[in-house]
Amino acid sequence: MKTIEITVKKREKTGKTDTRELRKQDMVPCVLYGGKDVLHFYAHKNEFRKLVYTPDALIVHLDIEGEKHEAIMQALQFHPVSDNLNHIDFIEVDESKPVVINIPIVLTGNCIGIKNGGKLREKRRSLKVRGLVKNLPETLEVDLTKVDVGHVVKVEDLSYPNIELLDQARSMVVSVLSSRVAAKGMEEGTPAVPAAAPVEGAAEAAEK
Repeated sequence: MKTIEITVKKREKTGKTDTRELRKQDMVPCVLYGGKDVLHFYAHKNEFRKLVYTPDALIVHLDIEGEKHEAIMQALQFHPVSDNLNHIDFIEVDESKPVVINIPIVLTGNCIGIKNGGKLREKRRSLKVRGLVKNLPETLEVDLTKVDVGHVVKVEDLSYPNIELLDQARSMVVSVLSSRVAAKGMEEGTPAVPAAAPVEGAAEAAEK
């Protein structure tokens, strides 16, 4: 998997007053779970842009004032009005234990349904998986070569070596609609390809 390195500072205080003060300075409070101790730290919001605003699944190399930790981003919290990044939860990676992470989907193949005049509709941009870090792919390929007009690809139709898919088996991933059905959907305000969804699992916890 792709990796990113982020240098952060330890938090000496973790109360609400200190948290608000950090945010006023455009700092993002964070917590690392899953290791020997729960670690509290922070960094300027710009340090997290390449982590948060990307469809890629990333392993994060955290440098906490010289302490090195490998982690994955578990949850995000945004301000409900300003949409500023408020908080990030990380889970420390143990190479011997499976992790749960969302991995982006990549559509491949020359879809027969599109050749026959159908319209592609993507329902998911990523899938939630469980597996050891060494087995996690950067993307999950979905081959559309044999997907014809009227056909649907569901989670239960997919499988990948050494990882487990955690989304509901009958959840739709992608479909090919007839032009008439797709046009009707557009008239009713349903986009053929929805806008990218926010990162799943956004934290809704109170301020830390």
